[in-house]
Amino acid sequence: MSADSRGLKEKVFAVIASVAEDRALTISDSTALIGDGAVLDSMKLVELCLQLEDMAGEIGFEFDWTSEAAMSKSRGMFRTAGALTDEFIRQQSASK
Repeated sequence: MSADSRGLKEKVFAVIASVAEDRALTISDSTALIGDGAVLDSMKLVELCLQLEDMAGEIGFEFDWTSEAAMSKSRGMFRTAGALTDEFIRQQSASK
């Protein structure tokens, strides 16, 4: 992972932590965002998406969190913090 990608990962994890109900939560790649053991409810998930959209705009790309598979528990970008971060970085890289 490049230094840029690591920096983006830290930023995405920080946004997730900022909207999570549990302020003592440590975000990791395997932190569930939807489904069993999720750290976010539906309103917090929308808040997260809007904050990531804003962050993407600040660094020069448009983050698309509305894909058909986005909410899939098995393959969607919101299943874990790591999956969301990977998709955020992928979209940022593809925009260059």
